[in-house]
Amino acid sequence: MEPQDPGRERMPISYRQKMLIDFSARSEAPDMALAYALCIGLGVFGAHRFYLGERRTGIAMLVLGLTVAGLAVTLPWAVIDLVLIPGMIGRRVEEARGRLTAELRARVEAGEEV
Repeated sequence: MEPQDPGRERMPISYRQKMLIDFSARSEAPDMALAYALCIGLGVFGAHRFYLGERRTGIAMLVLGLTVAGLAVTLPWAVIDLVLIPGMIGRRVEEARGRLTAELRARVEAGEEV
């Protein structure tokens, strides 16, 4: 891949393309209702974190949740996560939006019809 010429401006993305990217990014996002259901039902075991793509902290919650003493940590953690879930989903949407925008720009720069 050739490095981009710093003097060259990026091709602007049309309003239609921005809307398609936004729609695609939001459709890839985890379902908030399911995330809340997992947090309420299996939150002490980190099920919602696995679903939201937070594997490391999901593993930590699972390991801690399997012990009685660990439940004292994971129960408040799960309750706090009820407030943090929208932000986690928002991050996933932003990551998808950035990835889709980069893919579109690469296709445009390669001369593909978009």
